Amino acid sequence: MIKVHNIMQRGRLFVLSGPSGAGKGTICAKIVEEGLAQLSVSMTTRAIRGKEIPNVSYFFVSDEEFDKTIEEDGFLEYASIYGHRYGTPKAPVLEAMSEGKDVILEIEMQGANQVKSNYDDAVLIFVLPPSLKILRERLEKRNSDSAEQIIKRTEATLSEIHRIKEYDYFVINGELDDAVETVKNIFMAVHDDPEAIKKVRKNKVGKAALKMIKKYDEEAKE
Repeated sequence: MIKVHNIMQRGRLFVLSGPSGAGKGTICAKIVEEGLAQLSVSMTTRAIRGKEIPNVSYFFVSDEEFDKTIEEDGFLEYASIYGHRYGTPKAPVLEAMSEGKDVILEIEMQGANQVKSNYDDAVLIFVLPPSLKILRERLEKRNSDSAEQIIKRTEATLSEIHRIKEYDYFVINGELDDAVETVKNIFMAVHDDPEAIKKVRKNKVGKAALKMIKKYDEEAKE
């Protein structure tokens, strides 16, 4: 069961972004599994991959249906990523928040910026891998991308990391349990839990995030 906040307290909107292979989808799944938030299911024009389930993993639609949803102002955000389009249906998100439920979105940076522009109190969380080397290893193990695609995704990671300053918090996903615990504490901090606020101070985007950018830049030169 999804946690419902005080009836006078509207649910909050949390956005997880990060490089492909950073593990943001796994973190989202854990947060939803523990009932901390409702996961928003995105709409996409790309084909089904692996074990994905229609209407659970994504709403898989045609370009025509996607265009129709845009015309009807039915998206909270939408973006084109690697030749395919993705969008977040607006109605279920707003409905859940009005019921006092937190909602979590796993979306790319283009979409995250749109959400922040339209909903200033949205909380943006950037998920990072411990290193570029580990990111490449994760992408290779996934077996869903060609060698050329992996190179493109790794190269795109550096430019994405440089935009971390547009986010509220960052989380390094080295050990999954630790990353999930950090995201849980961010949720609680946003809802004014004093202990959680103390724990996630180091995860607020600031000088620590800038040090991470420098670390990735140096690794890329090696």
